[in-house]
This record gives sequence, structure tokens and C-alpha cells, in this order.
Amino acid sequence: MDTTPEPPQPQSQPSARPPEAEPEPERPESCEPSEPSEPPEGAEQQQSERPEHPPRPDYDPPPAHAPRAPWSDGVRFAFGTLTVLPVRGTRWDREAAHAGMLCAPLAGLAVGLCAAAVGGVLLFLGGGPLLAAVATAAIPAVLTRGLHLDGLADTADGLGSGKPAEDALRIMKRSDIGPFGVITLLFVLFGQVAALAELYGEDWAHGAVGAAVAGVTARCALTLAARVGVPAARPEGLGAAVAGSVPWRSAGVVAALTVVGCAAVAVPFGPYAVVGHAFAALAALAAAELLLHHCHRRFGGVTGDVFGALAETAATTALVVLTFG
Repeated sequence: MDTTPEPPQPQSQPSARPPEAEPEPERPESCEPSEPSEPPEGAEQQQSERPEHPPRPDYDPPPAHAPRAPWSDGVRFAFGTLTVLPVRGTRWDREAAHAGMLCAPLAGLAVGLCAAAVGGVLLFLGGGPLLAAVATAAIPAVLTRGLHLDGLADTADGLGSGKPAEDALRIMKRSDIGPFGVITLLFVLFGQVAALAELYGEDWAHGAVGAAVAGVTARCALTLAARVGVPAARPEGLGAAVAGSVPWRSAGVVAALTVVGCAAVAVPFGPYAVVGHAFAALAALAAAELLLHHCHRRFGGVTGDVFGALAETAATTALVVLTFG
């Protein structure tokens, strides 16, 4: 009998998956759900520091700047504020003040032409140059109710007092006129009449052009005084209404146009007269700027009285310079 043991038969190993279960299709690697990972250190701080954008409103926000007033409202503002001519204003807000102060030289031109017309009538009727000069100097005072002359007197009293800004402004607000104001008025009016009499002594055209140049440059000085950067000394009054309402560039353009216009009206008188009239306009604006700088330093800003003083200073300087040569 063969005693050799038979080799063991191989036994089938049990399957890890039941035979009846079908293999599940493999998912692509990109579709497998990823486990939430811990954010890197400092990420939460960066997220908190990142500014959150506000939700967009359901309505359109208002514009950053209010729309400018039309030029028609600006002309009404200029004539209604700087003259007594029958021009009815419709707006008195900051936008109208901006356009109105840019149109101020137009109001000055109207005042100067009216003064020249009265002087010409007196010359035609046989009146002398001195009488025509007195009437020409009086018409701007009539057409402004004397406000510019009153502002000149009050500003002279405030500056002449030598007191601090608050006390000086209190003096300027009083209704009476002090000695500094009276003396300043006398010299300014005498200077205007003397200069106009000399211009009318040449002929009516020279006197008329001189009156127009004085009126335009006087109101252009107000445009420059209303530029941005020149504050109001009081929270009320005309100074507060128009102070800082004119941008620098616009004020410079108006000043340049004023100088060019003053030179252009002198073309019939010859090339030397053109240069002289341009120099007179520049000198008038420079004199007003010097007074503006002094008032800004003394009072801390501008007031309605300062505006009147600037106008009279520019007009007188222009007339006096036109008599040179």
C-alpha cells in the first residue's frame, strides 16, 4: 500500500465582495467630494481686513455736484445784487451766486455806459468837462444805492481802528461813518472826478471809454474776490453768500477777458492807448488784490463792505492810470 500522502487540494479563498454585487463605476477624481481643509494661518485676519463692498442701491444716487445755474439766472443775480436796475432775480442760491459773480463785469459795463451817456448829454448841452465828470461819478452811486461807497467808508473805519478782527467787524457793521470813512470817501470821489474831467477834456469818447473801463474792472475785482480760498468774515451777508463761489480758473478767465476787452475798446485811439488801457485794467485789479489781501489778513475774510471797497478802489485806480501819458 502506497503510504505517500496526497498533496492538499487548493481551496478557493472567499471573495471580499459578494459575487452578486456589481462593481460600482469609478468616479473621476475631480468629482470626489473634498474634505474641508483648515484655512492657512492669517487667512481669517486678511478676510476681516478686506473692505466689504456695500450693496448696490435700488435707486440712482444723486450727483456729487448740484447742476450749475443757467447763465440767465447768473445775469439776473449780478444785476439784481450789484445794481438797482429793474432786473428780477429768480434764484439766490450758491449755484446762482457762482454764475452771477462770473457775470459781474457785465453789470459793471451797464453801469459805466449809463454814466458815460449822462456825461455825454451834459457835454452836448453845453456843460463843461468838470460838470460831466461829476455826473459820471454820481451815476454809479445812484445805480448801486451808494452801497459800494458805504462799504468803502465802513472798510476804512474798520481798518483805521487798528482793533482786532471782531471789534473791527463790529465797527464796520454800525450805521454811522467814522472819520477814516469820511476822509477816504472825499479823496476817492475827488480822484474820480478829477480823472474823469481830464478825460472829458480830451473829448467825450475818452471820458466815455474811461467810465466803461472803470465800471468793468470794478466788478471784475468782485469776481476775483469771490474765488475759492477767500472765506467770508461773517456767517451772514453778501460776503457769506458769494465767498468761495468762483473757481480759480473761471476767475482767471474772466480777468483775462476783462483786460483784453479794456484794451480792445481803445483801438480807435491808437496802439499806445491800447497798451495804456490794458495797463489801467491790470493796475486796477492789482490794487484791489492788495486791498483784498490786507482785509483777509485783518478781518479773516471778506464781507459785503469789503466788496464795496474793492469795487471803488479798482474803479478809482483805473481812472487815475488812464490819465497818465
